[in-house]
Amino acid sequence: MQQSNTMFTHLAKAASRFSGRPLCFGLALLVVAAWAITGPLFGFSNTWQLVINTGTTIVTFLMVFLIQNTQNRDTEAMQLKLDELIRATRGAHNRLMDLEEREEGELDRLREEYEQLARRDRSDEGPRER
Repeated sequence: MQQSNTMFTHLAKAASRFSGRPLCFGLALLVVAAWAITGPLFGFSNTWQLVINTGTTIVTFLMVFLIQNTQNRDTEAMQLKLDELIRATRGAHNRLMDLEEREEGELDRLREEYEQLARRDRSDEGPRER
C-alpha cells in the first residue's frame, strides 16, 4: 500500500506542476483550436461534439482528484507549520494546535472566546492618533 501511495504522490505532484504551467495551457488551447477547426470538416456532427465533451469531462474529472490531493498536502503542511509556530511562541495557547481536528461546537466556542477577547482589547485601546 505504501508503494502505491508513494507512486500516486509522485504522479500527482508531477501532474500538478505540469498542469499549472503555461505549456499545459497552450497544449489545451491547441486541442480546442484543432477541435474547432475540424468542425466544418465533420459537419459539426454529434460525434464531433461528443469528442470534445467526453475529453473535457474526463480531464475535469481527473483534475478534481489532483487538485484535491494538492490542496490536502498544502493544507496539512500549513497546519503543521502553524502548530509549530504556536508551540514555539511563548505565551501562545497550545490548545489552539490541531483545531482542524476539533468538533464544530468546540470551534464555535473558541471563536466566540476570541471574539470577546478582541472586543475587550479594542475597547481597552481607546482612540488612536495617526
